Amino acid sequence: MNTLSVVIPALNEAPNLPTVVNSVPTSALRALGWETEVIVVDNASTDDTAAVAAALGATVVSQPERGYGNAYHAGFRAARGDVIATGDADCTYPFDSLPELLGTLTEADVEFMTTNRLRRENRSAMKRSHTVANYALSALSRALFRNGLRDSQSGMWVFRRYVWDGVDVKSTGMAFSQEIKNAATRAGYRYLEVPIEYRNRQGEVKLNALPDGMANLRQLFEHRFRRPGGERPARYERRHTPA
Repeated sequence: MNTLSVVIPALNEAPNLPTVVNSVPTSALRALGWETEVIVVDNASTDDTAAVAAALGATVVSQPERGYGNAYHAGFRAARGDVIATGDADCTYPFDSLPELLGTLTEADVEFMTTNRLRRENRSAMKRSHTVANYALSALSRALFRNGLRDSQSGMWVFRRYVWDGVDVKSTGMAFSQEIKNAATRAGYRYLEVPIEYRNRQGEVKLNALPDGMANLRQLFEHRFRRPGGERPARYERRHTPA
């Protein structure tokens, strides 16, 4: 069996977790040869996030230091799968598409796969101001890192575990999303961006648009001009496969 870890950061997402965790198609994945663990990272929630996740059969990882990136650092440390898949606990990402996404990962022979939410079909699921900010940050990210990715802020990725071991991602907050993409592509791993369905957010919005946007902007420049240190070159020649 192949092994898959689905890592989901969660801050006060108890009402959404039954929908999110149950949308991971573990039976269908097993039929395709994937043994799946679901990891919910409780990022210092003040509701019943941890208890609900445990009751649903997920592995609960506690990360008392808040921050989107902090949650992923803790979740990836706990992940045992040879492949890691991610997504938020707010019902926006299509975990039910994991069989197709994993099929693409293996058939296209890529090591890091990210997703593009910024399509016409998904416009109603995102506030206009957030859409504009995503387009702007993604355009700047492409200009700085020249990797062709259309959605630098997407929170759904599927990648080989060794990619995480070979990059140096420092962000503790929302900038983690763009940094892991730019780190993986910059290190030379074979990568791919594919379109996904993006769904309406359920529950409280955690994004702080202006401060998070400014932090992401600063991080792009800091990362672009950072001296190489922790990122190891990929084992294979870089190849960007367009969606």
